[in-house]
Order: sequence, then structure tokens, then C-alpha cells
Amino acid sequence: MRIGELARKAGTTTRTLRYYEARGLLPARRGENGYRRYDEEDLRLLHQIRLLQDFGFELEETRPFVDCLRAGHPSGDSCPASLDVYRRKLDELDAVIERLRQVREQMGAQLARAELEASAQQPPAPRCELTQAPSGRREQERGPDDDAVE
Repeated sequence: MRIGELARKAGTTTRTLRYYEARGLLPARRGENGYRRYDEEDLRLLHQIRLLQDFGFELEETRPFVDCLRAGHPSGDSCPASLDVYRRKLDELDAVIERLRQVREQMGAQLARAELEASAQQPPAPRCELTQAPSGRREQERGPDDDAVE
């Protein structure tokens, strides 16, 4: 198949395929007419690269998986170099998870402190008119002559 068809099947662009070729991840085979030629095995390599990138792997980190597939293994993650990359990535994920746990803990403590401060600074809640002292009502009921001195 030609580069456009491979790009369509892999869900990527021809530019990306040329980049992978330049990085040595995708073989550069050409037909007699000079056009790039690809087969189903190349599509399989691309699926492996895309899957790993979806997991957060950098392009260069996919190389051991691609090499493993090229060596004839049924999956790209069955070689020692691929397993090493998996272990390294899991260690990185564990570190990120731990850091996020610490940040969450600090943020929770900060929120609790802020809520406590906010509740201490709030003015007392307004009282309902019906519960206020009757003196306010009496002043309204008094007439203009009530204040006059006799």
C-alpha cells in the first residue's frame, strides 16, 4: 500500500509517517517507481506506536516495542527492552500519583483552614424582624405628639 492509504488506515497523516521514517521507526521501502511501499506489518507497527503514545509514551520510548515486533515477536512488549520501558513508565506514574496525593492532601488542609477562618470572620447572621425586640415596633406605632413634653 502507498503512504496515503497507510495513513488513512492508521488514523494519522502522511507527514507523521514521513517523520517516523526519518526517525527510523518505520521502514523506508520504495517501489521501482520511487513511491514508498508499506504492508500490514507496517500498519501493525503504527498501531503499537499510537497505542503507546496514547498511554503517554514519548516517541523514542516506543522504539524497543517496534524493534521487538520487527524481530518477529507476536507482540511488541514481550522483549526485555520493552519490559524495561514499562517498568520505568510505571515508576514515573507512581511518582506522579504520589505527588498528586500530596497536593490533594495539602489542598484539603488549606480548604479546611480557609473555611475555619471564613466562618470566624463572618458577621452574625441578620435577625428576623419577627424575633427583634418589640421596641422597634412601638416606635413606629407612636404618634408625633408622643415625644412632646407636657
